[in-house]
Amino acid sequence: MATTKNTKGKGKTPPDPNALRVEVQPDDNRSEKLAALATDGALTAITLQAYAGGGKELGVTELLAAMRKAGDETVAGDMGRFERVLTNQFLTLDALFNNLAQRSGRQDSFKGIEVLMRLALKAQSQARATAETLALMKNPMPYIKQANIANGPQQVNNGTSSSAGKTQSPPNELLEHQHGNTLDIGAAAAAGRADPAMATVEAKHRPTNTRG
Repeated sequence: MATTKNTKGKGKTPPDPNALRVEVQPDDNRSEKLAALATDGALTAITLQAYAGGGKELGVTELLAAMRKAGDETVAGDMGRFERVLTNQFLTLDALFNNLAQRSGRQDSFKGIEVLMRLALKAQSQARATAETLALMKNPMPYIKQANIANGPQQVNNGTSSSAGKTQSPPNELLEHQHGNTLDIGAAAAAGRADPAMATVEAKHRPTNTRG
């Protein structure tokens, strides 16, 4: 990319089609201006010029202006340009398929037939993909959001789903219904066999003098 200063009173030189003409004012930041152009399609315009086959008459500056116009159409929702491009590509690929298929029929060796038919079928596959893309652009598929539909409200516990009407029993109720007995916290615990020394003191060491 090249920049040109806005000068007056000097002879004009013929424009270089390979250079991007940018007018820079004295108070402009040249680096920022070039960075904005590089991220706004200028590099793509240079690449397009190299492969477009227009020669010296096709300038990068004019290409960048046309690309910006196409981008503005896309932003505005006008996809007519892309639909025309895809239609032209489909016709070209279809013509390429027919050309290769006809040439394969004129071959004398099986190898020549195989190579040309393989290329013909590749062109046919690309033509089909282009037609599908064009059809999708003309008739886009509606986006359907997946919904979780259930028969009634759902409750999720530890990764499992159950109906909201069913609740789990609290831990104390589970203890009360175990073996049909109720947990009595105030009852005295029986002496265990594991430690005879901890036997009930009242049975062996009851005081004999009961007088007050």
